[in-house]
Order: sequence, then structure tokens, then C-alpha cells
Amino acid sequence: MLKLKIEGSSRLKSIGSYAFADVDRLVDKLKEEGIIPTDFGVGDPKDPTPEFIRKAAKEAIDKYKSSGYPSYIGSVEYRETIQEWYKKRFNIDLDPEKEIGSTIGSKEAIFNFHESIINPGDIVLIPNPGYPPYERGTIFAEGVPYFLPLLEENNFLPDFKNIDQKIIKKVKLIWINYPNNPTAAMAPEKFFKEVIDFAHDNNIVIGSDEAYTENYYNEKPRSILEFTRENVIVFHSLSKRSNMTGYRVGWVAGDENVVSLFKKVKTNIDSGTPRFIQEAAIAALKDEEHVKKMRELYAIKRDTMIDAFTKIGLPKCIPKATIYIWQKVPEGMNSVDFAKKLLSEKIAIVCTPGAWISREFNGINPGEKFVRFALVPTVEATKQAAIRLIENYN
Repeated sequence: MLKLKIEGSSRLKSIGSYAFADVDRLVDKLKEEGIIPTDFGVGDPKDPTPEFIRKAAKEAIDKYKSSGYPSYIGSVEYRETIQEWYKKRFNIDLDPEKEIGSTIGSKEAIFNFHESIINPGDIVLIPNPGYPPYERGTIFAEGVPYFLPLLEENNFLPDFKNIDQKIIKKVKLIWINYPNNPTAAMAPEKFFKEVIDFAHDNNIVIGSDEAYTENYYNEKPRSILEFTRENVIVFHSLSKRSNMTGYRVGWVAGDENVVSLFKKVKTNIDSGTPRFIQEAAIAALKDEEHVKKMRELYAIKRDTMIDAFTKIGLPKCIPKATIYIWQKVPEGMNSVDFAKKLLSEKIAIVCTPGAWISREFNGINPGEKFVRFALVPTVEATKQAAIRLIENYN
């Protein structure tokens, strides 16, 4: 029998592997050698989802045992809870019918959003380093990624001033993400006003990924919706706020015209969030105490690792927000070399090389001299990892 030759699409070939899948392979290799590493690689918290949230989900499974397919845009109760949360947290008034919609987490929503506004050849401005679905979604929608480097000397904020006018004329969408993954940078009020003016002057949609607004240490992060909602769509998730990564639940909010385009795409690509998960999300959004406790735990883990990095001679890179540390590597080393050094048997720490989550663009790879630590292990595991690092690095 003739064996058929099956090849992936040109779009699939162009994107390479997903960076975090590479991290998983390195972890598996260590485990095969009998070493259990402390994994700071992927941003998946190891602490459990709070009990009251799990209880709400369990009770809702029976409550909605005959509920059928869930609404694509989310239940009225869920959207109204999101509305109430925005009012309390940011003092923003949103219309739950027109300006809010549920999502299956943020990843699918961000990836698929490009299908709603990008035509072949449209340019999308993407922070570099940045969350992979910004780029991957652009490519699958046949758009063109244009990377904006997030550099230490510019406080990890993109610079719009040096973009050629020929490029700007083709830009349809710009992605921003503050607090930022992976750099952990916060955006000042001045930046939000700058990006809004830039987008409005050039008729560009702003996609604001705000998944980490609740993971901060001192100063509360801002939402772009506090400044405008015109041409803006915000993506949010309960994954990091409430340790609900496995629940796959989030939302979009913003300009009703942009949100309506997203909703139209969503109804043709995926499905609604199950009602019992929405009930868990409602319970989570109505409580702030568990979020405060999580921030306290992240602060302990952050300070533990920063102290260890300082003791082995690395510069202090203290994050103001997110669950990450964007740590500068030693002089004379690149991010991959440093990450490999930490994978030694005696240190056994997994982190993500910055070069894996950034792109070389216009001769610059802004992640080359950094590694990302996701502060997801438990406090005790973090303390043990810090001890191994201090005792065995040199």
C-alpha cells in the first residue's frame, strides 16, 4: 500500500515548538536521571485552588446537572459579577450585556481574537518578549508580527516613536501586557495615555492582557479601562488571581464594538464555559481575602529567591508585580547557559531562558541576558531551592 505523505500547514511549520513544552522536556530528562528538580519554569501555581472555590464548583455540578450547553458569552450572573468586580476594583462602570463576555481562560481568547479583526498582511505590534499567543494568533490569522523590544533601559516599556510610518499605516492591533509577563514591569499612568493616543491617532485596536493585575506587592496596578474603552479590549483570567489555572475561565471587557466582534468569532470556534465552573469563578470574584493571602505567599517566595540571587553575586531584579522574577544573568553568560548551569544535579532548579520567550528582531533579542523564574513552587520548596543555589552555585 502506498504510504501517504502528510505534512503540516505552512503556518504550523513557521511557529516552531511552544517554549514551555521545551521546559517540560528538560524536566522529564532530569526525572529520568532520578533527580526531582524545583520547577520555576511554567507559571502554573502548585498551591491548591482555595477550598471555598472548589466547594462552589462541586455544589454547582449537581445544581446544573441538566443545564445543557452553556451560553457562549457567559451566564448573566457571571457577567454581572465581573461588572461588580470592576466597579469595586477599578471604579469602572461596564455594561454586562454589551461590554463583557466569558472566555475559556485567556490563551484561547487571545489567540482567536486575531481572527476577528486581522486580514492577510495586517501588521500586529507585539511586545518582545511576550506571551506566545500574541505572535501565534497573528500568524494563524495571516497577519504580520512586528516586535517591540522591552528593554531594561526603557523600564521594559515599548517605544512607539521609532516605528516607521509605512509600518504604522498597516498596523491593525497592538498588544500590551501590564503587569508584564515575563519582565514583571508595571506601567505608569503616562504610558497608558501614550499608547491610547498612539492607537487612536492611527485607528489601531488595543488588546490589553491584564491577567496579572491582582498579583502585585505594594502599588495596585491600573487597568487601561480606567482611561478609555474606545478601541480597547481587555483579556483577564482567574488562573493566577485565584490559582484556577485548570478551570479555564476568564473574560473579555471593553469597547462594545470590539467585544461584539470577539463574541462572533468565539461562537464559531469554541464553546461556553461550563456553568459549574462559572459558579466557582463567581465565588472567587466575590472574595478578596484569598487573593491577599496569595500575595503574601508570593512576597515570601520573591524575597527568598532575590536574597539567594544576591548572595551568588547577581544584580537585584526586584519585581513590583506578577508571579515572576525577570533575573539578569551573570556577565559573560547568556540565558540558556545560565539555565543549564542551574539544571546541575546539585542545584536542580528549572527556569525559563529569556531567549526562549523572545524573538531576535532588527538585530536585538531582548531576552538573551535574562531568565524567568515563575514563583509557583510552595514556600518550603522555594526555600530549599534557594539553599541549594547558595551552597552549590560556585
